[in-house]
Amino acid sequence: MPVSPFSRKYLFLTVFIAGMSTLATEFTTSRLLQTVYGTSNIVWANVIGLVMLFLTLGYFLGGKLADKRPFPTTFYTLVTITGAASIFFLLLTSVLLKVASAAIFGMNGGLIAGSLVGVMMALAIPVTLLGCMSPFAIRLAVRDVDEAGRISGRIYATSTMGSLLGTYLPVLWVIPTYGSRITAVIFGTLLLLIGLGGLWQINRKKSLIPLALSLFLIPIAAFWTGGTLKAYEGQIFETESPYNYIQVIRREDCNYLLLNEGQAFHSFYCDNGRIPRISVWSIMLAAPYFNETVDNIETMAVIGLAAGTIPKQYIRVYEKIAIDGIELDPAIAQAGREYFAMNDPQLNVIIGDGRFELNQLDGRYDIITLDAYKVPYIPWHLTTRQFFEEIAAHLNDDGVLAMNVGRAPQDRRLVDALTATLQTVYPTVHAIDVPRSLNTILIATMEPTDASNLLNNSAALSGDTDPLLKEVLQTAVTNLAPLSPSALIFTDERAPVETLIDSLVIRYVLREGVSGLGGLE
Repeated sequence: MPVSPFSRKYLFLTVFIAGMSTLATEFTTSRLLQTVYGTSNIVWANVIGLVMLFLTLGYFLGGKLADKRPFPTTFYTLVTITGAASIFFLLLTSVLLKVASAAIFGMNGGLIAGSLVGVMMALAIPVTLLGCMSPFAIRLAVRDVDEAGRISGRIYATSTMGSLLGTYLPVLWVIPTYGSRITAVIFGTLLLLIGLGGLWQINRKKSLIPLALSLFLIPIAAFWTGGTLKAYEGQIFETESPYNYIQVIRREDCNYLLLNEGQAFHSFYCDNGRIPRISVWSIMLAAPYFNETVDNIETMAVIGLAAGTIPKQYIRVYEKIAIDGIELDPAIAQAGREYFAMNDPQLNVIIGDGRFELNQLDGRYDIITLDAYKVPYIPWHLTTRQFFEEIAAHLNDDGVLAMNVGRAPQDRRLVDALTATLQTVYPTVHAIDVPRSLNTILIATMEPTDASNLLNNSAALSGDTDPLLKEVLQTAVTNLAPLSPSALIFTDERAPVETLIDSLVIRYVLREGVSGLGGLE
């Protein structure tokens, strides 16, 4: 049945909104998954792959339906149902993920897997329905065969332009401003209204029925968008930024920063500056003591500032040290100020990418620390020989680099590859395995150094040395690890960091099970 010129314009508007909603749904789903399953390549591959699969199914079903019932009423009814489904099933996904987050916190493997399957099935319905839009719209818009190619091209161009907007709008504005659940409601409601508008143009009386049915979504949306995304014990803050889902939880007298899936904490601060135990960030204090002598440590740069745990401990030991701290996510820095006492006057907070911002700085430093994990990954461009050369250019002649690297029991491939890469730039590299963790701190020195320097400097500490530094050096001495550099060297041209980490994580989980992932405890 041909449609009028006015309704064809509305048809193109519908296709544009459908294309925008498709990408918005994909990014909203990935953000919801990120809060529980993280941002690994595996998670992204699953989301993208399943979206493509369901869209393919939708293209097929939409084409068949269009040939069977090529009526505008059918099309706009489908659009209305798709908008309602986008709201309902994405909000249902958030509920399932809340269950999954509790399961991960308790390491319930069966519930984790079941929740993930439920999420994928919930995603199937709205995405499949969205895939039906374009072939159905082409069937309605084409008036004769001679214009089929031109109309098809316009439909797909319009849909793609909508998808382009749906790529940037949620990520850059809607999700950081309103959160992922409200984002699902916004884009689903927009599509729902477009469908209702089409039905209203065709038959106003009949459009009242789907309008009335759509009102049932209001209490669902009100109920399911309330509360927090997660329900961790002691949670005192959460927010969504363009980069991360951010949580702060409180245990006893300490605040902990969790990002995304929350399987590790990225900063901590205890009341009155108490440090409950030697941690990854404490071990960074040992870095300068691999030099033969240790003069005053006056300047420092921190790449991967998070909420300021490393600077806080360095300032405790070296009161007058000047620190440039680089953090990609401004929302994390703000959380640091509000919940982690990250307000030391010696700390200059710089917001931006670690590599780019370091190269904008003119100063040279006694020490640079690198702790830029987005669990389980290190950004690949912060692992290459060229980047380590750039760090060396910002270090003093006796400067040191301290880098946090992850590993698994009996699997040190990432440590070995980064050791080999560092050795192409620095004369000496040392390794410290952090107790009670799956972390190794690699120390690279600008001058040739020997591990015995650490023991000698530890023994030479004066009686009034901060007890934290004494304990750190003793811990470092007893946890020195042998080096086994691999043949793999990361460069700007080739740095298969993600592939290596994927292999490491999969092998570890297959051997240890989900319970082996540990957690905040």
